[in-house]
Amino acid sequence: IPKILTCALFALFLASCSQKVIRECPPCPTCPPCPPCPPQAAQADTSEKTEEPAPPEAPPETLEIPAPVPTTWSQVDGWGEDNPALVLEAFRKSCIVLHRRQEWRGVCEAAEALMDDSDEAVRDFFEKRFVPYRMLKPGNDPVGLVTGYYVPDLRGSREPSPAYPYPLYRRPLDLLVIDLGDVYPELGRYRLRGRLESNRILPYWDRAQIEGNQNPLAGEELLWVNDPVELFFLHIQGSGRILFEDGSWAMVNYAEQNGHPYRSISQWLLKQGIMPLEKMSMQNIKAWARANPAQVDELLNTNPSFVFFRELPQDADGVPGAMGVPLTPGRSVAVDPRYIPLGAPVFLATTWPNSDRPLYRLMAAQDTGGAIKGPVRADFFWGFGETAGMEAGRMKQDLKMWVLLPVTNGGSEGQMPAAPPLEDLF
Repeated sequence: IPKILTCALFALFLASCSQKVIRECPPCPTCPPCPPCPPQAAQADTSEKTEEPAPPEAPPETLEIPAPVPTTWSQVDGWGEDNPALVLEAFRKSCIVLHRRQEWRGVCEAAEALMDDSDEAVRDFFEKRFVPYRMLKPGNDPVGLVTGYYVPDLRGSREPSPAYPYPLYRRPLDLLVIDLGDVYPELGRYRLRGRLESNRILPYWDRAQIEGNQNPLAGEELLWVNDPVELFFLHIQGSGRILFEDGSWAMVNYAEQNGHPYRSISQWLLKQGIMPLEKMSMQNIKAWARANPAQVDELLNTNPSFVFFRELPQDADGVPGAMGVPLTPGRSVAVDPRYIPLGAPVFLATTWPNSDRPLYRLMAAQDTGGAIKGPVRADFFWGFGETAGMEAGRMKQDLKMWVLLPVTNGGSEGQMPAAPPLEDLF
């Protein structure tokens, strides 16, 4: 990839951080300084810029993120209250990817070889093979946020009609996606998106442009559905089932994103005085939208982010997360991959949706999300259909979180077992 293209797109990324991003999670951190570009790239035309999340973003230099703190199992809140055997199969799915890395290979082989899947045997496996590390926010704050997501069902068609006028789009052919780490390794997982027009690099179309009269993505339609609000929430969830009138269905999954930041539509409802914070939920937002169809476009377009989809094979084993392995309802969780290695076991100490009833759960970090930012931030995968959607839509709870890292020594001579440096486990 020519460096002139990379530097121009990186300028778009820097411009994005000058804009205020409204989220349901911690605000967008400050972007790192742009790496030096070749002299000829200084003349690149970047006069037209846009907001570009390019997740994952760098932590702010002025607000240091504390390193995870190794703890004992007795210091993990609620560790004895969950049955770790219920996550063993989900972790084995993580090992489809993790076993390729030397630091994870041993523990993955041990998980596969474990024949006794009783609570006692699996608990002993995790306690001997892993060290729990407590995740902390700036200021050594251990309390973060957990939300929920699920796979919704939508009514749809393979052809447009008055009953099904709202398209899902496949990844457009003109969407440029550049991994900056390919050119500047120090930028790691930074990813930029844009498009070319008359030899100029421009931001990709935002939601209002894509859904507007200009129709820049004509011909890129994948499927059509009957409800724009349900389609909007499909974008947020990332996966869904499209149910056809003949009884068949198609599973769709996240393929790409347009490069604009996720903005919570709940902020618009708050500012308009339409819905107070204590009543804000996915279900209440859907009900308001259906009762006020004339304002739906204005509401949805406050979020410029737009997701493109792919159709999964009919024999697909569930819905894949960011790791590429199928998610397990109630045992897979989305995290910020800057701080937690994808595939790692994580332990969540939180409460059930809309309650103070404790929820302690060992899970597998197998997914990511545009709004999942920070070291103590998680999105709980509830599963499929309406019941899962009810739980996911109500979940916005305080969270304490531990990441489990594989042991490299046995803690001999009274020493605590140790894990490899965190950066070696990504």
